[in-house]
Amino acid sequence: MRNQNQPVASEGYPFIAVFAFVTLVFAMLGWGSVTILCLGLTLFTAYFFRNPERTIPEEEDAVVAPADGTVIYVGEVTEERCLQGPAVKVSIFMSVFNVHVNRVPVSGKVVEMFYNKGSFLNASLDKASLQNEQAGMLIETASGARLLVVQIAGLIARRIVTYPKVGSVLAKGQRYGLIRFGSRVDVYFPRDADVLACVGDRTVAGETILGYLR
Repeated sequence: MRNQNQPVASEGYPFIAVFAFVTLVFAMLGWGSVTILCLGLTLFTAYFFRNPERTIPEEEDAVVAPADGTVIYVGEVTEERCLQGPAVKVSIFMSVFNVHVNRVPVSGKVVEMFYNKGSFLNASLDKASLQNEQAGMLIETASGARLLVVQIAGLIARRIVTYPKVGSVLAKGQRYGLIRFGSRVDVYFPRDADVLACVGDRTVAGETILGYLR
């Protein structure tokens, strides 16, 4: 899969190239203030698509955060799409300043996926979990536990990228996609999982432990 060992996600290359070209054009025209503005946009775009390395926890049953950001919801819900029953949902909101490359929360096999077109509400709103454009991936671990992770587009996010296919075998902490520009990721735990995340927690994708599967 893409973006496993490169400092900037490949999805950002076209945007960086466009801003860099525009910067060069204005520089050649001698438009100083506009050149500086375009240079700033070029650097921010490269920063937005940054793809840092992470240290993945070794605990087998640990569930790591799939996204950098802030936990905005933790609670019991009924998940009808894949788990078809009670679950514990943890929602992580990503601002435009967070790393947007998403990581696999647990090692296992992708047994189901879905994509739903929808609205582009503010991703921090709870109703965005069901109404916004989103892509979900159900992962089954070696022990048979199932965990659902859902990428959700936000107010200015217009592109969800997911690399795996049904049947893909994934490693915890592996990069599996991203969302442009500012968005949210929901993780649905089995009801009997030990969830540690609390509202307000800051998460680091691939490193922060959200909980443990039993």
